[in-house]
Amino acid sequence: MANTSARMLRLLSLLQTHRYWPGAELADRLEVSPRTLRRDVDRLRELGYPVDASRGVAGGYQLQAGAAVPPLLLDDEEAVAIAVGLRTAVAGFDETSVRALAKVIQLLPPRLRRRIDALRAVTTPGVLGGGGPALDAGALTTIAMACRGEERLRFDYTPRDGETSARHVEPHRLVPLGRRWYLMAWDLDRGDWRSFRVDRLAAPTLTGARFRPRDIPGGDAAAWLRSRMSRIPSRYDVAVVLSTDAAHVRSLIGHYGTVDDLAPGSCRMHMNTDDLGWPVMVLGVLGVPFTIESPPELRDRVRETAKTLLRGAA
Repeated sequence: MANTSARMLRLLSLLQTHRYWPGAELADRLEVSPRTLRRDVDRLRELGYPVDASRGVAGGYQLQAGAAVPPLLLDDEEAVAIAVGLRTAVAGFDETSVRALAKVIQLLPPRLRRRIDALRAVTTPGVLGGGGPALDAGALTTIAMACRGEERLRFDYTPRDGETSARHVEPHRLVPLGRRWYLMAWDLDRGDWRSFRVDRLAAPTLTGARFRPRDIPGGDAAAWLRSRMSRIPSRYDVAVVLSTDAAHVRSLIGHYGTVDDLAPGSCRMHMNTDDLGWPVMVLGVLGVPFTIESPPELRDRVRETAKTLLRGAA
């Protein structure tokens, strides 16, 4: 399927020159048989691309001049995933991401534009770093549609240290924070506000039951989530002495840790985290001498990461 999609995109790029392509030449360029070329052209027509064809020995193909460009050659989940990724990039990068996002959304069919618009409407701006867990684009947009449509949602949820359970909620906002996405919702079974990591959430299902939105505590979903997370004990308390200026470290880790000045060119970094991959990545990016004070597990993780990198560089 991947080879077929790549070939279709290449065929489309050739036809969009609007020159007339003899069938034999076009098949040769794509390295396919004339029969496969005819099937690919038929598929383009099914997708809405007006391709003219002439038969005979000198027969060939040409895209109609002035033809409107139909939706991208992507399935629903691929298109939504691209738009989600670009929308995340827009929050932290330059206008190139904005232009790319605008072009992608413009080419999406109406049903997908509605899903992306729902995601934009119910996402509270936060800070989303790279390297987070993989997300299901369909699940993310299903949650967004439930938030926007004020529709109750059911899903299975697995907390950090508990068993999977069925949850029934009134979803309010999506918040990208740290390296993860969170859903802020009113838990109907517990009668209180709860936050749910989207990557730990499975099989979100719209129930069809509407609800009247409640007032978000403090009026700011991102602030509420940060306050709640600050009270949750983390698995690891990280402390590392670094041979570099504190300002340099602060510019890299932002509000995901604290940095104390020790002496000129020396500082101590503190982090509370459940995932040692994050401090390991920070140490690698900084590329300066360091001494790990705690936890012992971080020393083991750094050694294992170093071995893996050395094997790959051998």
